[in-house]
Amino acid sequence: MRAWICLTPLLLAGCTGSYEPKPLTDKQVATLDKALAGKVAGKKVSCINRESQTSLTVVSNGVLLYRVSRKLVYRNDLIGSCNGLTYGDTMIVRSYGSQLCRGDFTTSANLMTGVTTGACALGDFVPYRAPGK
Repeated sequence: MRAWICLTPLLLAGCTGSYEPKPLTDKQVATLDKALAGKVAGKKVSCINRESQTSLTVVSNGVLLYRVSRKLVYRNDLIGSCNGLTYGDTMIVRSYGSQLCRGDFTTSANLMTGVTTGACALGDFVPYRAPGK
């Protein structure tokens, strides 16, 4: 019992660390730049409609792009890292209702092996829109 009391502060200290995302590689930056070229960032939002997204692009294990149309793309910087996304693992989002929202729990999994490869949460969604004419 005494050993458990002594270890408790050490266990709690491990939970207080902060997450530092890995910097994007040159290839990932090029993918991001190409997808957002000609678009202007707007004010971040907490949720987007699930139905309106047409495609998901994985830029890195921590950055996703949700394409709604040619004129609108949402960037999402994940909270944490879903390791394996860049290797083709599947993203599994646990959300409730018709929207994807900041804080929705997400895991990445290799469907061939059934192994979960990462855990993270969705961050805020930053809209990138083509400027009006």
